[in-house]
Amino acid sequence: MDSATTNPLRAAAEANPYLRWRAAHMARFALAEKPDQRPPEALLQRVWLYQRLLADRLQTTDGRKVRILHPGFWNHEPGPDFRRAVIQFAGEPPVCGDVEIDLVPGGWEQHGHARNAAYRDVILHVTWEPQTTPASVGTTSATTNALPLPRASLALKHALDSTLPELSFWLGLEPKPAPEGLAGKCSAPLRTLPAETVNQVLRQAAHARLLRKAELLQARARQHGWEAALREGLFGALGYKRNVWPMRRLAELLPMALGDLRELAPDNETSNHHDSVFTLQARLMGLAGLLPGELPKSVEYFRRAWDLWWREADRFAEQKLPPGIWNLGGIRPANHPQRRVATAAHWSLRKGMFQELDRWLERTIESPDLVASLTEILQVRHDEFWSYHWTLKSARFPRPQPLLGEQRITDLAVNVVLPWLYVRALSGRNETLANGAESRYFHWPAGEDNSVLKLARQRLFGGVSARFLKSAVHQQGLLQIIRDFCDHSDSTCTGCQFPDLLAAAAAVGSGR
Repeated sequence: MDSATTNPLRAAAEANPYLRWRAAHMARFALAEKPDQRPPEALLQRVWLYQRLLADRLQTTDGRKVRILHPGFWNHEPGPDFRRAVIQFAGEPPVCGDVEIDLVPGGWEQHGHARNAAYRDVILHVTWEPQTTPASVGTTSATTNALPLPRASLALKHALDSTLPELSFWLGLEPKPAPEGLAGKCSAPLRTLPAETVNQVLRQAAHARLLRKAELLQARARQHGWEAALREGLFGALGYKRNVWPMRRLAELLPMALGDLRELAPDNETSNHHDSVFTLQARLMGLAGLLPGELPKSVEYFRRAWDLWWREADRFAEQKLPPGIWNLGGIRPANHPQRRVATAAHWSLRKGMFQELDRWLERTIESPDLVASLTEILQVRHDEFWSYHWTLKSARFPRPQPLLGEQRITDLAVNVVLPWLYVRALSGRNETLANGAESRYFHWPAGEDNSVLKLARQRLFGGVSARFLKSAVHQQGLLQIIRDFCDHSDSTCTGCQFPDLLAAAAAVGSGR
């Protein structure tokens, strides 16, 4: 049976002209369905970056379970593939170090890593094929005067969350650091295209981005269920790009942290509800390592949280996130993880929140009211402490401030909520709801401008104003084009095929 017939998400992708062109002209990542085929190392790196893995199958070659708390930061300079990953091996505290990825275990010697001091801090050697004769931890390589071997080796061949062809299709063109530069080669043809043709290209690229996000959520749902996939996505989005992984880890730990709180706390404004929210906030911040060691300005809240966490810390000791996993440099106080964890605690105790999202999709809502209507569901109406503080150390506001701003609601909508509703409807063969989610995605108002969008406008349109991007779908389309094309070329657009796609779009638009 054809894969598109059995997978509605893949069928939607194959109906998208942008993705059809991309698949036809960028086949270098394509893989046949061969059981003994190795993936390109570049694909394996992307699998690791996005953790497209079955967590319960991650085991070192010497039989120890592995938990990936943070995959590390992709290194595009000489040295290990990922820097500063946080890994926990069974029975040991989490450790921070580098990760090197090779197709075969012998790559450690073949590529000269054993004699290169840049690889001294590698704690995990990730391979496609398993190591047949596991080496002892801390032993040296066979090469004379070589570095000690990494702490462990981990094979991914039997731990992928999807097939190689599926992963090749969805991850084959993922981002690398964006190039610096002025207007690209596509800028001139874009200026000559009719506005409607440009709009169609942007919409198709935005749809490709919707499908990619939907597929990631679908992969998580296959492992943990739809509600857990949404919760993980929402938590990760609250972490922004700097703290996605620790927030996702807290989402994984949430069932344990909740315990019986959901049953004890009615979903209203009673004292029991407030107590349960506070208890969950204290547990999550304790697990996250976000309770400061010194006395902050918020003395009462802090002391209550520490008293609660101190009594329960031993019970959660093995799951506590390690120091240093949070990236707090340059974060605005309003976006501090402490406040985002507090928001997530409210969501976690909201009974029927997932059903509210279902009903929201079924309602008839005009475009200008989309943000307000979703805000009614996601916004935390009031928190006795966090409505008046950015962080535990900040002074109290004279007036309460919302825990989620309009921009954050837009980010949650286009990156998590709508892709989740869309793919769940597709999986349930509910075409009406899938069309509804897609329609809201295409009509969502534009979000906040950012540095990536500014670069995209410079590269593609010669620096047009942000007012050109009238909706979120235009922004999403630009981001997808940057990731599909600009991120795979240099500042002079060497080898970039986006102008060819524009020529094909122009030919279709003119009827040629």
